Amino acid sequence: MQVLVKPILTEKAAIAHEKGVYTFVVAKGANKVQIKQAVEAKYGVSVDAVRTAILPGKSKTRYTKAAVVSGHTSSYKKAMVKVVEGEIIDIYEGL
Repeated sequence: MQVLVKPILTEKAAIAHEKGVYTFVVAKGANKVQIKQAVEAKYGVSVDAVRTAILPGKSKTRYTKAAVVSGHTSSYKKAMVKVVEGEIIDIYEGL
């Protein structure tokens, strides 16, 4: 199972980067210990704390010429990882 799916690159996450907190989309079955080990192995930093949240999917409706198309986005789990003070992760490195 791949624990880290992708980093979240939003304005809110960028503000948290200044405080040493990095946000990732993670596998739904991953726990905090697995997330900590994955971040330490991939980025070579020491993790201080991990917070997780499961975000529900949202209903989406699109009005087209033919019909009204309804659907929803998938739910996902995100992790906010705080690294030890003085260490940084270069999130934009692989983009």
